[in-house]
Amino acid sequence: MKEFDLNLARVFVLLYETGSVTVTADALRVTQPTVSYSLGRLRRHFDDQLFRRTGRGLVPTATAQRMYEPLHRAVGEIDGVLSQAGGFDPARTPARFSIALSDLGEVTLLPRLVAAAREAAPTVSFTVRPLDVDDVERQLARGEVDAFVATPVMTSHRTVRIPLFRERYVAMVEQDHPRVGPGAVALERLGEERHAIVVGPSGHAAPRELLAQHDLLDRVAVEVSRFSALPYLLESTDLVAILPEYVAEVFAASHRLRTVPLPFETEPMEVAAYARHEASRTPAQRWLVSFLVDVLGEQVSPAQLPVAPSS
Repeated sequence: MKEFDLNLARVFVLLYETGSVTVTADALRVTQPTVSYSLGRLRRHFDDQLFRRTGRGLVPTATAQRMYEPLHRAVGEIDGVLSQAGGFDPARTPARFSIALSDLGEVTLLPRLVAAAREAAPTVSFTVRPLDVDDVERQLARGEVDAFVATPVMTSHRTVRIPLFRERYVAMVEQDHPRVGPGAVALERLGEERHAIVVGPSGHAAPRELLAQHDLLDRVAVEVSRFSALPYLLESTDLVAILPEYVAEVFAASHRLRTVPLPFETEPMEVAAYARHEASRTPAQRWLVSFLVDVLGEQVSPAQLPVAPSS
C-alpha cells in the first residue's frame, strides 16, 4: 500500500467543498502553487483526475465523489480531537463573524443574536451582509461569509443545511382596519382587499406564491424590495400583507398593527442556517454554528427577547 500524507486529505476535502484552488489556499494559509502541487500528488496517488476545471470551478469526478465521505469523516474526527486541545473560547477570544441575512433576518433574528452574544461571547462581533440567494453559496465557499440564514432550500454539496425553526403564515393589517376584523379573514374578503408584497434577492417568495395560488396577484397594490418597509406601509394604509407569524408579532410589538389568521392552510416556512462542512470550519466557525442553533433554534415571543446590556 502506498503511503498517504494526511495533509492531502484536508486539501482534497477543501477542494471538493469549495471548488476552488484559490479559496482552498486561503483557508489553509498556503500559496496556490502549493495547493496545485498537492492536487497533482492526489491525482497520481489515486490515478484519477479527481477534479475537472469548468467555468464554475472544479467539478469532482465519480472517483472523487466516492472518496469524499470517508475522507471528510476522517478529517472531521482529527479536527475534533485537535479542537478539544486548542478550541475557541468565545468569552476570551476576539472574533468577528460575517453573516448573510435577509432584511427580515436583520429585523427579527439579529437582535437576538447580538443580545445573546453580549452575554455569552462579549469579545465576539458581527458583520452582516445582505442575503443574495443567487450568490451566497459562492460567498460561503470563498470565505466571504462564515454562515448565512435563509428560507430557500439549497442543496449544494459544498454547504451544510441546519434547520432552525418552522412557522406558519398570517395576514397583517393596521390595528383599526375598517373591514378586516379580529377573527380569521374570509377568502372573499382577502380577495377584495389590496395587498403589499416583497420582491427581492432574499428568496422569500412564499407570500407572493400564496396570492398566486388563490388568483389574487391582481390585487397587489404595492411591491417593495425590503420587508422592513412593510410595517410603516401597513400602519398608514388599509393594505394587507402575508408574513411569517413571528415576524408579524415583532412588527406588531412596535407598530399599530395586528395579525389575522389566514382562511387557508399554508405550508410552514422553515428557516435554516447554512455553513461549510464540519471539516472545513475553523474552531471559531464551529462555535458560531452551535451559537446560531442555540439562539435561533427555539422561537420566543417578542416580549421574551433578551435586552442587550448597555455599553
